[in-house]
Amino acid sequence: MGEVRKVTIEGKAYVLVSEEDYEDLVDSLNASAIMARIKDGEETWPAELVRELMETDSRIRTFRKYRGMTGTDLAKAAGISQPHLSEIETRRKAGSVDVLKRIATALRVDLDDLVV
Repeated sequence: MGEVRKVTIEGKAYVLVSEEDYEDLVDSLNASAIMARIKDGEETWPAELVRELMETDSRIRTFRKYRGMTGTDLAKAAGISQPHLSEIETRRKAGSVDVLKRIATALRVDLDDLVV
């Protein structure tokens, strides 16, 4: 950390730091908050999964495989038929919002994680 100056303006104490030091402090606070969420059990994803999610033609299939589920497993957990799931995964059908929510719940992800 660089130079820190204390100043008083209209009777109130302030500390002056460089913009770079200020940004480092903010980054540190943000990192601490993220680490606390992870410690409390928030899931993190490996970089390989994140890269695949950016490139895949089916985020549902990518998450399903990441979770170690078969199409039959996911269809059963979401309360739909395996052929219906297959049509959604291959984009032959869009899937209703209700069905997509059930798939997201079964995959333990947010609906936003499935749709781009």
